[in-house]
Amino acid sequence: MAFESLTDKLQNVFKNLRSKGRLTEADVKTALKEVKMALLEADVNFKVVKQFVKSVEERAIGADVLNGLNPGQMVIKIVNEEMISLMGSETTEITLQPGKSITVIMMCGLQGAGKTTTTAKIAGKLKLKGKKPLLVACDVYRPAAIKQLQINGEKQQVEVFAMGENHKPVNIAKAAVEHAQKNGHNVVILDTAGRLHIDEEMMAELQEIKSNVDVHQSLLVVDAMTGQDAVNVAKDFDEKIGIDGVILSKMDGDSRGGAALSIKAVTGRPILYIGMGEKLSDLEQFYPDRMASRILGMGDVLTLIEKVQQNLDIDEEKEKQMAARMKKGKFDFEDYLESMKQMRNMGGLSGILNMMPGMGSKMGDIESLVDEKQLARMEAIVLSMTPAERQNPKLLNPSRKHRIARGAGVDIAIVNKFIKQFEQSQKMMKQLPGMMGGKRGRGMFGGLGGMKFPF
Repeated sequence: MAFESLTDKLQNVFKNLRSKGRLTEADVKTALKEVKMALLEADVNFKVVKQFVKSVEERAIGADVLNGLNPGQMVIKIVNEEMISLMGSETTEITLQPGKSITVIMMCGLQGAGKTTTTAKIAGKLKLKGKKPLLVACDVYRPAAIKQLQINGEKQQVEVFAMGENHKPVNIAKAAVEHAQKNGHNVVILDTAGRLHIDEEMMAELQEIKSNVDVHQSLLVVDAMTGQDAVNVAKDFDEKIGIDGVILSKMDGDSRGGAALSIKAVTGRPILYIGMGEKLSDLEQFYPDRMASRILGMGDVLTLIEKVQQNLDIDEEKEKQMAARMKKGKFDFEDYLESMKQMRNMGGLSGILNMMPGMGSKMGDIESLVDEKQLARMEAIVLSMTPAERQNPKLLNPSRKHRIARGAGVDIAIVNKFIKQFEQSQKMMKQLPGMMGGKRGRGMFGGLGGMKFPF
């Protein structure tokens, strides 16, 4: 889980601060020493940590803080503000050319960073904004790179321009721009070749493309899990070819977060997006304030709401009907499948809980209780039912349950337990209508757009 280790350490530091009625200068310095160690262990750049701690200390030992009514919370507020400043303060978008002008975006990165997949994700984002992107296969070295881009482009319903492996990347890029002009594309995204490490040949190729094609944005994709190596890669790329922004891939697997906290401060280049999964929709806009909130264990409700709104694909009438059935305790296994689908689209139950305020330090306990594999088994049980059985659970007699258990590959006792728990949740829904929230009774989480978790 992203930042899990850092969040837990900072939560413990803040817990000690809150427990004190008044703070002394020594208390602040002791707490910041622990913050410093937590950041270093998270693989944040040493110079960045040093400057960060210095800035917080200068603000935190002022008389207005130490003599305030709640000095512990004031120090936490300062840490939050300095962390936002560290990551760039403002959200940065990809700069597109005005009007009907074509924007050329060159994607760069080392092999294994997820550049080709991220390129397709960017195309999908721009398409949702009303643009007509063209993906260009300029990686003529890596086996199956062109095919990978074509498959991803097809999934995103975005055209892919390719000339095979026997042409120079610079010629492919020039031909792609001409193709875009003739076919009404207003964004051209070049998927360039990567290497296992930075070398002169790769940089020369990128520089040749920039010299012969009017590149408006050079975006670097780096693997967040590589920590300081990602920061060093970003610094080298910026110095040698010049980059306009960074995209951090694999953030969902980075428990430390050093790259996210260091890149802007070291390179001066903003983080534009973060990759939070392998699906082509798993690309989030980078918001420094929201990221700081996540790191400090305060949750990220705004992103959670946006995820719900983006992934809620049931129409208004169907939503009303489902909410009404749930309120009466009449929801069935078809509703359960719909809820599982929505939850998976949002990154799973642990991903949702991680964005809830106050859940950061408790994620270890929650994940021990929430077994994603167990949820998958439950879904397999439902999928082994006939449509009639899903819509009317009363049909589930012993012989049907045995058939379902065989179909799901589980013991009959697991099927019986699951069905019993489902019936209990129906009763609970009926007894607790207040949990439905809102005038329309939209799901257990009310204002979160109708997400429902009937289990």
